[in-house]
Amino acid sequence: MGLRVEAFHLSKTYNGNPVLQDCSFSFESGLTYALLGPNGTGKSTLFRILALLERPDTGRVTYVDGGQIIHDDIKLRRRITLVLPRIGVFNTTVFKNVAYGLKLRGVGKGEIKERVNHSLELVGLAPKRSQRATSLSSGETKRLGMARALVIEPEIIFLDEPTANIDPVNTEIIEEIIRQMKQDRKTTIMMITHDPAQAEKLSDHTLLLQRGRIFTRF
Repeated sequence: MGLRVEAFHLSKTYNGNPVLQDCSFSFESGLTYALLGPNGTGKSTLFRILALLERPDTGRVTYVDGGQIIHDDIKLRRRITLVLPRIGVFNTTVFKNVAYGLKLRGVGKGEIKERVNHSLELVGLAPKRSQRATSLSSGETKRLGMARALVIEPEIIFLDEPTANIDPVNTEIIEEIIRQMKQDRKTTIMMITHDPAQAEKLSDHTLLLQRGRIFTRF
C-alpha cells in the first residue's frame, strides 16, 4: 500500500498569530497533491511539520505503512524529503552535491555513481556533473535540488514552490520531472504552488490552505 501521512488537528502559532488551526488531512500513497493559498497562510509551516522538521503546538502527524504506524522518526526521515524554495549548495561539483545524501546513508561508491548519474540525467544536468554547483543558474540550482531529492529515492517528496522565480525553460523541465514521478506512482508528491493552472495539470488533488485548515478544491 505504501507510506501514508496523516495530519490530525494541527495547530501552530507564531508571535501570537495562528497559522494552522485544527488542520487535518490524510495524504494517500502514490498520489500527487498541490497546495494553494495566499502568502502567510502557513503552507511552508505545514510542510515542515509533515516532514518532521518542526513540531506543531497541538495535534500530531502519523505515518502509516501497511496498516502499521511508524514511530521511529529517524528511519522515517530516510524515506521522505523536503525540497525548499532556496537550494543551498556546497562549493564543490554538481556530482558531489547530489552524492552527499547517499554518502551519509552509507551507500557504496559504485551504487552512488550509478544513482547520481541517473538522477542528473533525469533533471538534465548530466553534462554539468563536473561543474562547480555554485556556478549554476537559479533554474539549474532548482533542478540540482530535485536531483538531490530524487537520488535518495524517497517515498514521499515535499516540493515547496519548485518553480518559483525561475525562467520558463527550467519551469517546464521541472514540471516534466514531476509528471514523470506522477506517472510512475512510486512516490507521493506534495507540492506548494501559487499557480492554479500548474496545480491542475500536475496534481491528482488540488488543496487550498485557508484560515489554517485544508480544503479540497477539486
